[in-house]
Amino acid sequence: MKSEDRDDGTRGTRARSRGGGGASGRERQNVTAVPVRVDVNPELLAWARERSGVEPNDLARRFPRLAEWEEGDLSPTLRQLERFARATKTPVGYLFLDAPPEEPLPIPDYRTRRGGQVGRPSPDLLDTIFQSLQRQEWYRDFARSAGQRELGFVGSVTTATPTLEAAAAMRDALDFDTETRGATFTEALRTLIDRAEELGVLVMVNGVVGNNTHRKLDPDEFQGFTLADPVAPVVFVNGADTKAAQIFTLAHELAHVWLGESALSDAAVVTRVPAGVERWCNAVAAELLVPLASIRQAYDRNADFGAELTRLARRFKVSTLVVLRRLHEAEFLDTPTYYDAFEEELERLRGLMEERGGPSGGNFYNTQPLRVSRRFARAVIGSTLEGQTLYRDAFQMLGFKKFETFESLATRLQRDE
Repeated sequence: MKSEDRDDGTRGTRARSRGGGGASGRERQNVTAVPVRVDVNPELLAWARERSGVEPNDLARRFPRLAEWEEGDLSPTLRQLERFARATKTPVGYLFLDAPPEEPLPIPDYRTRRGGQVGRPSPDLLDTIFQSLQRQEWYRDFARSAGQRELGFVGSVTTATPTLEAAAAMRDALDFDTETRGATFTEALRTLIDRAEELGVLVMVNGVVGNNTHRKLDPDEFQGFTLADPVAPVVFVNGADTKAAQIFTLAHELAHVWLGESALSDAAVVTRVPAGVERWCNAVAAELLVPLASIRQAYDRNADFGAELTRLARRFKVSTLVVLRRLHEAEFLDTPTYYDAFEEELERLRGLMEERGGPSGGNFYNTQPLRVSRRFARAVIGSTLEGQTLYRDAFQMLGFKKFETFESLATRLQRDE
């Protein structure tokens, strides 16, 4: 028997005659199953399509009758609806609601792009935030049960605190001087992550949703966020960005931790940032990474400007955009020159990003602890081995399904201690 699954949901089945010579000599008639269609509000289908961010042409190729579904002229079958939900990253249950649901962000949204407010958050961003909140909740309970006290640095400053004072306090706590950052951008990022985690911050760096390499996070949508908490502060850094950008984002998000405020951040070093929390955090991050006194001593006025920009970026382990900003603030560049140089450098970096493409997957046992936070991974593994956490729950929180993976990761983390 041969079955054909068409786009319109019908399933045609041709029954062959049995026994050719039976007493009745009858042959079965062709039978076509009637497709069972789902009564769904067309408005929800359009909402899911727009929310997904998937190119309309891509969806149209996968679902040739999508326009008819959205017009209400035809309803999809249940199987088609399930496929559509997966393609648009939509919980299938949402498509059975009477109207599109509200999906407010659970944390303050400070993102802007070139002065314009960012629109609806993508499913990738929402899923990443909620997954991080679940991990934070587990770790908070774990830490409290272990008798961990509140972290004194969380909420220890306000936006009224001078940026030089706040940056100095963070630098001392993190022990992140220029001389101790390492020789490369990767080493500097790893050092800053390790120092933050030693203080009690859960630092998660990931370029995809969970472990799904088909759901890449977009640095143009967000670069990082902070989930403030006196016991279990979480900082998430978009690992799809450049290493230099990740370092600045991490410094920016740590400033939010010191403020004790959760935020979906605008950690980009843009030319004009609206006054308020984000401007303060950007200023603190810049001072933490490139102290004004240090850039004044390090800058060589007589050197080729482009070469000097690159040299200073490598010395301080920041992007050339951060160096430009600090040179302007040190009064080496006037405002018009700074803006022109910033725009030119921004275009150059965008071109390099396009050539570079997405981040490489790397070794799973190296990247996975960074994706979920080494501190968090060690806590989950230890709790599971002690019998306090079910293996099923540990696998879900750590993002894999096999016991062998759990054992290998536990061994790797123990060796790295």
